[in-house]
Amino acid sequence: MPEQPPKPTKPFLYVVVCAAGVAGDVGTLITAAQRRGWDVGVVATPHALGFIDAPAVEAMTGYPIRSAWRRPGDPRPLPDPDAIAVAPATFNTVNKWAAGISDTLALGILCEAYGAGVPTAVLPCLSTAQAAHPAYRRSLEALRDMGVRVGTHDPDHLAAGGFPWEEALDLLNITPAEGR
Repeated sequence: MPEQPPKPTKPFLYVVVCAAGVAGDVGTLITAAQRRGWDVGVVATPHALGFIDAPAVEAMTGYPIRSAWRRPGDPRPLPDPDAIAVAPATFNTVNKWAAGISDTLALGILCEAYGAGVPTAVLPCLSTAQAAHPAYRRSLEALRDMGVRVGTHDPDHLAAGGFPWEEALDLLNITPAEGR
């Protein structure tokens, strides 16, 4: 059986990061979660790794960023999550997740989270043209039916120079004391 990471003393939040332009600011969400009493681990889609400062994120969290499956018998680098925040979430990730496609570690974790009952919130980050696609609307409906808490898609946030990072934590509406 693979070695388990030490059980954190605080509830554990996975932050799933996708390859969107705002991903480089994921430290904003990590800091906000830590202020609210969470320990945080980051799971990045393979393409998101090119958008974030991995050493800085790992220094903030104290955990390695996960982006690929581990081999059988390898130790588990992150504890199990008490909640998951997907931010920023791309068109691709939202649609694959809703369809049950698990071709990356991030999507595999998100697909399993439903069956494990892990509270999950998503903050989409995509263009207005992508958001108009009928597949995207169906995907959001499917995620909501799964109990995923979906944030508002508002490209004006990006135009105004901000992404609503803390909305992911607000959507979860869980205090760390409730998590464990």
